[in-house]
Amino acid sequence: MHDTTALLIELGAVILGLGLLGRLAGRVGFSPIPLYLLAGLAFGHGGLIPMAASEEFIATGAEIGVILLLLLLGLEYSASELVTNLKTQYPSGIVDFVLNATPGAVAALLLGWGPVAAVALAGVTWISSSGVIAKVLGDLGRLGNRETPVILGVLVIEDLAMAVYLPLLTALLAGLSLAGGSLTLLISLGSVGLVLYVALRHGRLISRAVSSDNPEMLLLVVLGLTVLVAGVAQELQVSAAVGAFLVGIALSGEVAEGAHNLLAPLRDLFAAVFFVFFGLNTDPAAIPPVLVPALILAVVTALTKIATGWYAARRAGVKTAGRWRTGGTLVARGEFSIVIAGLAVGVEPRIGPLATAYVLILVILGPLAARWTEPLARRFGRKSSPSPSPKASPVAEQPVAERSAADESVAEAPAAEAPTASGSTDTAHSHG
Repeated sequence: MHDTTALLIELGAVILGLGLLGRLAGRVGFSPIPLYLLAGLAFGHGGLIPMAASEEFIATGAEIGVILLLLLLGLEYSASELVTNLKTQYPSGIVDFVLNATPGAVAALLLGWGPVAAVALAGVTWISSSGVIAKVLGDLGRLGNRETPVILGVLVIEDLAMAVYLPLLTALLAGLSLAGGSLTLLISLGSVGLVLYVALRHGRLISRAVSSDNPEMLLLVVLGLTVLVAGVAQELQVSAAVGAFLVGIALSGEVAEGAHNLLAPLRDLFAAVFFVFFGLNTDPAAIPPVLVPALILAVVTALTKIATGWYAARRAGVKTAGRWRTGGTLVARGEFSIVIAGLAVGVEPRIGPLATAYVLILVILGPLAARWTEPLARRFGRKSSPSPSPKASPVAEQPVAERSAADESVAEAPAAEAPTASGSTDTAHSHG
């Protein structure tokens, strides 16, 4: 069979399969990410039917998928919103980093993978999946809840931290010296600072220069600018993903909204291709040996994310029930854990299977934790509450836990006009 013919057949089968898997996930009511990963495992190296003709094309599509993920993430947040979140949420961001990056780093060291792999695995366990979390918030009708701005604030801090973390990881993976790595980090920090400054001071001018009433022209200019900047950033060892993120931040207003609407379907397509590509490059036979470490790591980091959410919501004055909901909602890991693992597999190939198993567990457990953490906490709290006094008044005879739960249900009632971390509940529809 001719190479081009085989490429078309394989590529058509992949895209059609992704569409069917996405519909199946929608029917069941959970994220399609685990199905995409499983599809990649099934048709990759060591899978059922290895695909050879379209592998290079899918690899290029996967690179575009990462770029579009970060671009649309940047489009969701303006420079002023990011600065505001940094000022108000940084203590929660620090706690989030310490509690959730540490287990990954420790696990890599215990497995004997070395310090560079420890930095990579720390990122895998640190970053929550804002794509899965945004879908969960919408599905559960919690976009207006009082704890939602706290959840979004933690996600924004994580996303902004990626602009520093990814260049540092890229430098370490490239084997750069301390001076070279420091230079790369300084370039990244300088780029982020410069983009934030220009976006704050001259964001309207940039958006006006890019703006177009013709959707075709707007799509071509924004996409072309993003890929160009991503390529330049990659050449500077800063990471293509960070370059795309900075382009998104620099655009605002109607331009950002229009570009988001045009690029969202492309993002979804190429992001799905990225997950398939990661699965293609992971040997299914390598997963069973790391399944136990992945399960242990998933349980530990699910608990640390719940603790992170509890702390962040407590700082914001959210009541007890909302604190549990915040923690449970943050459990899911997904797209960025896979992005980080994909960067690191060249140095430590075993990170790929471990990250795949880890994400598969938590992308399924995450929506369940979001739904059930608060009811389970309330049930255990009710069991541990003291028995009421026989002479208590009718109001006092009501168990303490039930009264507090009732009070909190009133206090935690969805506030449709409650401000989010970025000033709008629409921010929940973050990167996918």
